[in-house]
Amino acid sequence: MRRALIALGAAALVSGLAAPAAATPEPREFGRATLTGFATLPAETFVPGSEASGAALGTTPVNGLTPPFAGQPVQGFSGIVRRGGGVYDMLSDNGFGAKANSADFLLRVHQVRPDLRTGAVKVLGGFDLSDPDRHVTFPLTREDRKLTGADFDVESIVRAADGTYWIGDEFGPFVLHFSSSGKLLDAPVPLPGVQAPENPFLNGAQPNLGRSKGFEGMAESVDGKRLYPLLEGTVSGDPAGTLRMYEFDVRKKRYTNKRWAYKLDAANHAIGDAVAVDRHRFLIIERDGAQGDAAQVKRIYLADTRDRDRDGALDKTLVADLLDVANPKGLGGFGETFRFPFETIEDVALLDDRTLIIANDNNFPFSSGRTPGKADNNEFITVRLSHPLKADRRALRG
Repeated sequence: MRRALIALGAAALVSGLAAPAAATPEPREFGRATLTGFATLPAETFVPGSEASGAALGTTPVNGLTPPFAGQPVQGFSGIVRRGGGVYDMLSDNGFGAKANSADFLLRVHQVRPDLRTGAVKVLGGFDLSDPDRHVTFPLTREDRKLTGADFDVESIVRAADGTYWIGDEFGPFVLHFSSSGKLLDAPVPLPGVQAPENPFLNGAQPNLGRSKGFEGMAESVDGKRLYPLLEGTVSGDPAGTLRMYEFDVRKKRYTNKRWAYKLDAANHAIGDAVAVDRHRFLIIERDGAQGDAAQVKRIYLADTRDRDRDGALDKTLVADLLDVANPKGLGGFGETFRFPFETIEDVALLDDRTLIIANDNNFPFSSGRTPGKADNNEFITVRLSHPLKADRRALRG
């Protein structure tokens, strides 16, 4: 009997010790984040030897730049992937803001190395996205089947353990699977029951999602078995200001039956990117549509799929206000308060348990959030959070 009691006590002790390690701490208030690094890639950076672009923009100067352009801009970053050694894969946006004006913008993944100490960004190369094996069944813009901003609006990217890429699109919305060199490997996977106005398979049906409001963010589970694509817009019939986040099985290449709701602070806000922290938590960028001095909301939230308040939406904790970042060292030549006042901030990745790297999409050449009338550069910043995230170690690999 004594041995049984000792055994039971030991089991209880082990159980009691194990539980806190497995459980995620309750959400806590985060204080002001601190700027720890700054680098910038000039707006007028083009892929060497590339084709001209921007023919559909006319010839009127935009923020000091006159289209068409002699090459393909290394700009419009809408997704980020850590490659290690300070190198990142950066996904270019769909082009010049719309399907109609982006037929000569080649979809591309760039490899860059921002030096957060000197402020310089080096472009190391990259690759175009293409469909040589004809997995896309609707007509493409180009006969050589290189993909353009008139074919897909790519906004989110994940690099799998096998070196292939999963990319989220807004026109379908679709999930796309590419090789390590940018070749489409499978037919685009549509989202059941949801279609945007640009969806090539509408066939006269009524879309139930706004224009280019598909998969703006997409996180990978820490074990690499699932994707979590997040819509930028509200599906018709859903409560205003709520966005659907889905679960996608990588091995089966299909959606599971799990779905969550992310509730925006205001119905006219949007999300910019998402990255997993652990099994239940995600960092999500939320923003308003303003830029410069008019910008009011550029935030990073820690969202939890465990709905503690039972309101049907992911629990949210503000971890960084990007319009109020402490800058005690005056990095980038800015004052003690640093602002990241861009219309679209679409890139976030974890560097360590308290440090994030963040970049903007400069909507080349249209955004001018840093200096009115001047096309925005692509800026990279690192910020240190006031508290550790206590992230799963697998989320910090890269």
